[in-house]
Amino acid sequence: MRNLFFEEAINQAKIALQEGGIPIGSVLVYKNKILGKGHNKRIQEGSVVLHGEMDAFENAGRQKANIYKESILYTTLSPCPMCTGTIILYGIPKVVIGENKTFLGEEDLLRFKGVEVVVLNDKECITMMKKFINEKPQLWNEDIGI
Repeated sequence: MRNLFFEEAINQAKIALQEGGIPIGSVLVYKNKILGKGHNKRIQEGSVVLHGEMDAFENAGRQKANIYKESILYTTLSPCPMCTGTIILYGIPKVVIGENKTFLGEEDLLRFKGVEVVVLNDKECITMMKKFINEKPQLWNEDIGI
């Protein structure tokens, strides 16, 4: 189910990697229009919260509640507890996840809260994360709180 929005999430992950960061990208879409896109910037910005999803939300700017409730979030990796909380807080009804083989986030909580979760297990996403984790385990462990 690759589409232009998911392709942009992958592009964002590649940008993060080129910047020396963790290759996770995300795109927030409302009525087939990108509201915000982003990538993990924890390393680049020295941030404790700028995961890919959080960066996409930040770049989307303030939105009315009904807009979030009609949006789709595309992300290259299964969302962590922080990003899951944000998805739930703003009532995002659907999340399309690139892969959950290298990291399984809070997908069960999303489903429990009524969010439609679609996992693509995209080979490009899996390969990109496996390579990163293998080459930079310290950065990966820091990102997920190990």
